[in-house]
Amino acid sequence: MPVREILLLGNPILRKLCTAVKTPLAYELQSTIADLRDTLSGFRAQHGFGRGIAAPQIGVTQKVIFVNADYIGPLINPTIVKRSRKKFRLWDDCFSFPDILVHVERNYSIDVAFVDERGKKKQLRAEGSFSELLQHEIDHLNGVLAIDRAIDSKHIILRSEFEKLNHKSPVAL
Repeated sequence: MPVREILLLGNPILRKLCTAVKTPLAYELQSTIADLRDTLSGFRAQHGFGRGIAAPQIGVTQKVIFVNADYIGPLINPTIVKRSRKKFRLWDDCFSFPDILVHVERNYSIDVAFVDERGKKKQLRAEGSFSELLQHEIDHLNGVLAIDRAIDSKHIILRSEFEKLNHKSPVAL
Protein backbone atom coordinates (compact mmCIF):
# COMPACT_ATOMS: atom_id res chain seq x y z
CA MET A 1 0.00 0.00 0.00
CA PRO A 2 1.19 3.57 -0.55
CA VAL A 3 2.74 5.95 1.92
CA ARG A 4 0.07 8.62 2.29
CA GLU A 5 0.49 12.35 2.76
CA ILE A 6 0.22 13.33 6.43
CA LEU A 7 -2.17 16.21 7.04
CA LEU A 8 -0.62 19.16 8.83
CA LEU A 9 -1.77 21.48 11.60
CA GLY A 10 -4.50 23.73 10.21
CA ASN A 11 -6.13 21.11 8.00
CA PRO A 12 -9.80 20.98 9.10
CA ILE A 13 -9.96 17.17 8.82
CA LEU A 14 -7.70 16.94 11.89
CA ARG A 15 -10.43 18.66 13.93
CA LYS A 16 -13.28 16.35 12.88
CA LEU A 17 -14.89 13.80 15.15
CA CYS A 18 -14.28 10.42 13.52
CA THR A 19 -17.02 7.88 12.93
CA ALA A 20 -17.01 4.39 14.41
CA VAL A 21 -16.05 1.51 12.15
CA LYS A 22 -19.05 -0.74 11.52
CA THR A 23 -17.35 -3.49 9.49
CA PRO A 24 -13.81 -4.20 10.73
CA LEU A 25 -13.18 -6.83 8.05
CA ALA A 26 -14.18 -4.62 5.10
CA TYR A 27 -11.59 -4.34 2.33
CA GLU A 28 -11.60 -0.53 2.56
CA LEU A 29 -10.71 -0.65 6.24
CA GLN A 30 -7.98 -3.24 5.68
CA SER A 31 -6.58 -0.94 2.98
CA THR A 32 -6.62 2.01 5.41
CA ILE A 33 -4.79 -0.10 8.02
CA ALA A 34 -2.11 -1.00 5.47
CA ASP A 35 -1.78 2.68 4.50
CA LEU A 36 -1.41 3.66 8.17
CA ARG A 37 1.29 1.01 8.69
CA ASP A 38 3.22 2.05 5.58
CA THR A 39 2.87 5.78 6.28
CA LEU A 40 4.11 5.28 9.84
CA SER A 41 7.07 3.29 8.56
CA GLY A 42 7.85 5.94 5.94
CA PHE A 43 7.67 8.76 8.48
CA ARG A 44 9.99 6.91 10.87
CA ALA A 45 12.49 6.33 8.05
CA GLN A 46 12.45 10.01 7.09
CA HIS A 47 12.28 11.69 10.52
CA GLY A 48 13.70 9.10 12.93
CA PHE A 49 10.77 9.10 15.34
CA GLY A 50 7.14 8.04 15.58
CA ARG A 51 5.34 5.13 17.22
CA GLY A 52 1.74 5.57 16.15
CA ILE A 53 -0.58 7.23 13.67
CA ALA A 54 -4.31 7.94 13.54
CA ALA A 55 -6.55 7.64 10.48
CA PRO A 56 -7.46 11.36 10.32
CA GLN A 57 -3.77 12.14 9.83
CA ILE A 58 -4.05 10.53 6.39
CA GLY A 59 -7.47 12.05 5.69
CA VAL A 60 -9.65 9.12 6.82
CA THR A 61 -12.28 10.10 9.39
CA GLN A 62 -12.79 6.67 10.93
CA LYS A 63 -11.84 5.52 14.41
CA VAL A 64 -8.63 3.64 13.61
CA ILE A 65 -5.11 4.00 14.91
CA PHE A 66 -1.97 2.03 14.12
CA VAL A 67 0.70 1.49 16.76
CA ASN A 68 4.21 0.35 15.89
CA ALA A 69 4.45 -2.61 18.24
CA ASP A 70 4.55 -6.30 17.29
CA TYR A 71 1.83 -7.18 19.73
CA ILE A 72 -0.50 -4.27 18.97
CA GLY A 73 -0.79 -3.04 15.35
CA PRO A 74 -4.19 -1.56 14.48
CA LEU A 75 -6.79 -0.58 17.07
CA ILE A 76 -10.29 -0.13 15.68
CA ASN A 77 -12.82 1.96 17.63
CA PRO A 78 -10.44 2.39 20.60
CA THR A 79 -12.03 3.79 23.74
CA ILE A 80 -10.38 4.65 27.03
CA VAL A 81 -12.46 2.85 29.66
CA LYS A 82 -10.34 3.63 32.72
CA ARG A 83 -7.73 6.28 33.62
CA SER A 84 -5.37 6.35 36.57
CA ARG A 85 -5.44 9.28 38.95
CA LYS A 86 -1.66 9.40 38.75
CA LYS A 87 -0.43 11.72 36.00
CA PHE A 88 2.89 12.63 34.48
CA ARG A 89 4.30 15.32 32.21
CA LEU A 90 6.34 14.93 29.06
CA TRP A 91 7.26 16.62 25.79
CA ASP A 92 4.91 15.34 23.08
CA ASP A 93 5.33 15.58 19.33
CA CYS A 94 3.08 14.83 16.40
CA PHE A 95 3.38 13.92 12.72
CA SER A 96 0.95 16.72 11.92
CA PHE A 97 3.36 19.32 13.36
CA PRO A 98 6.73 17.52 13.41
CA ASP A 99 8.79 20.63 14.18
CA ILE A 100 6.87 21.48 17.36
CA LEU A 101 7.05 19.94 20.84
CA VAL A 102 4.29 20.41 23.39
CA HIS A 103 4.65 19.85 27.14
CA VAL A 104 1.53 17.94 28.21
CA GLU A 105 0.14 16.14 31.21
CA ARG A 106 -1.29 12.65 30.70
CA ASN A 107 -2.69 9.85 32.83
CA TYR A 108 0.06 7.44 33.84
CA SER A 109 -2.04 4.39 32.99
CA ILE A 110 -5.18 3.68 30.99
CA ASP A 111 -7.31 0.72 29.98
CA VAL A 112 -8.39 0.72 26.34
CA ALA A 113 -11.18 -1.35 24.76
CA PHE A 114 -10.91 -1.86 21.00
CA VAL A 115 -11.54 -4.22 18.12
CA ASP A 116 -8.58 -5.86 16.37
CA GLU A 117 -8.15 -6.30 12.60
CA ARG A 118 -9.90 -9.70 12.81
CA GLY A 119 -12.99 -8.15 14.38
CA LYS A 120 -12.31 -9.48 17.91
CA LYS A 121 -13.09 -7.30 20.93
CA LYS A 122 -10.04 -6.77 23.12
CA GLN A 123 -8.82 -4.71 26.02
CA LEU A 124 -5.34 -3.68 27.08
CA ARG A 125 -3.66 -1.75 29.86
CA ALA A 126 -1.02 0.80 28.97
CA GLU A 127 1.39 2.58 31.31
CA GLY A 128 3.91 5.38 31.01
CA SER A 129 4.97 6.40 27.53
CA PHE A 130 2.76 3.73 25.93
CA SER A 131 -0.22 5.15 27.80
CA GLU A 132 0.69 8.63 26.56
CA LEU A 133 0.95 7.37 22.98
CA LEU A 134 -2.51 5.80 23.06
CA GLN A 135 -4.03 8.91 24.65
CA HIS A 136 -2.41 11.03 21.92
CA GLU A 137 -3.69 8.83 19.08
CA ILE A 138 -7.19 8.43 20.54
CA ASP A 139 -7.37 12.21 20.95
CA HIS A 140 -6.84 12.47 17.17
CA LEU A 141 -10.02 10.44 16.64
CA ASN A 142 -11.91 13.09 18.62
CA GLY A 143 -10.43 16.08 16.78
CA VAL A 144 -8.11 16.93 19.69
CA LEU A 145 -4.44 17.66 19.02
CA ALA A 146 -1.50 17.61 21.42
CA ILE A 147 -1.21 21.37 21.02
CA ASP A 148 -4.68 21.58 22.67
CA ARG A 149 -3.26 19.71 25.67
CA ALA A 150 -0.32 22.06 26.27
CA ILE A 151 0.07 22.84 29.95
CA ASP A 152 -0.01 26.49 28.88
CA SER A 153 1.16 28.59 25.96
CA LYS A 154 4.69 28.73 27.41
CA HIS A 155 4.96 24.96 26.99
CA ILE A 156 5.14 24.90 23.19
CA ILE A 157 8.59 24.96 21.56
CA LEU A 158 10.23 24.30 18.21
CA ARG A 159 12.07 20.97 18.15
CA SER A 160 15.29 22.69 16.98
CA GLU A 161 15.15 25.19 19.86
CA PHE A 162 14.50 22.40 22.38
CA GLU A 163 17.56 20.55 21.09
CA LYS A 164 19.70 23.72 21.28
CA LEU A 165 18.62 24.54 24.83
CA ASN A 166 18.84 20.98 26.14
CA HIS A 167 21.80 19.78 24.05
CA LYS A 168 19.82 16.67 23.15
CA SER A 169 16.85 15.40 21.24
CA PRO A 170 13.59 14.84 23.12
CA VAL A 171 12.74 11.24 23.95
CA ALA A 172 11.71 9.59 20.68
CA LEU A 173 7.96 9.28 20.57
